[in-house]
Amino acid sequence: MTNKIDQWKGSLATTTQDFKDAFQRLNKDELYRKPNPDTWSIAENIQHLIVINKSYFPIFEQIVEGSYQKPFIGNIGFLNRALGNMILKSVAPDNAKKIKTIPVWKPEKYEEHRQEELLEVFEKHQKTLTDWIDRLKPALEKGQVIHSPANRLIAYPLDMALDIITTHERRHLKQAKRILE
Repeated sequence: MTNKIDQWKGSLATTTQDFKDAFQRLNKDELYRKPNPDTWSIAENIQHLIVINKSYFPIFEQIVEGSYQKPFIGNIGFLNRALGNMILKSVAPDNAKKIKTIPVWKPEKYEEHRQEELLEVFEKHQKTLTDWIDRLKPALEKGQVIHSPANRLIAYPLDMALDIITTHERRHLKQAKRILE
């Protein structure tokens, strides 16, 4: 499990640095420029990642505290892996199919008010996420299953949730970079 933990932490560090390298020289107008009404700006891509990743934090907190109650569907191992794999494939950077996000994960749910410091906020957020990974090690070693923050009827292993999170970040990095082109 230590190797997987190192991979997730490495992915978060690389993604954070890639966002900074690609976008730190942009001014606020460039970060928030939308190429068209149906496409998110670079800033909205970053905000979406913060919103979606933070939605996992209450679950992580309950796991660490020992108060997390796995949903009933979490007892159906083959289904959990299948659902997790389906989600993981859908968020892959090379999956060209556009996916509409659910309302709870839209960028407008982002709560920070210092919009001009968005990349700094993202970097701090990524550090918090990395810290969670360390704290979740015992649960990861036990094969903890969690429900999606968006729907208790969708469950997948915790390790797969971290795969989904890190892969999803790479997808939005690629999406944000396309806006610069």
